[in-house]
Amino acid sequence: MTIDSTPGTPGTLNDPDVIRTLLTTPGRWAVVGLSTNTARAAYGVAHLLQALGMEIVPVHPSAPVVHGATGYATLEDAPGEVDVVDVFVNSSLAGAVVDDAIARGARAVWLQLDVVDEAAAGRARAAGLDVVMDRCPAIEAGRLGLRP
Repeated sequence: MTIDSTPGTPGTLNDPDVIRTLLTTPGRWAVVGLSTNTARAAYGVAHLLQALGMEIVPVHPSAPVVHGATGYATLEDAPGEVDVVDVFVNSSLAGAVVDDAIARGARAVWLQLDVVDEAAAGRARAAGLDVVMDRCPAIEAGRLGLRP
């Protein structure tokens, strides 16, 4: 299945305007898979998101505090609204995270580099969420010339 990526409508896939908006509009990002492991990409990306003005919500089974932000074991456990769910898990686990993002009313899901689940992306788009898939916020921020 190939997902249509028509820009400018709710539930888009990899729309350059959506990517720019997500990275330049302060919001609350749940970073699923974020731990205190400084060698993992999620650690650096979460720091960049904070530097760009985003509030991060670490989501990891061990629920660590990361970059001063309280962690939660599951997306469901995280209180308050979440604007973007940033998915740093294996593709085989991404669908469940996307379904949780839909259920809690997130407005977008961002699946990291090499995290691809077209069926989950289709469900998110059908629910009206914007979807960024197989992209990295740090790379996209650099491409857009965004500097913290």
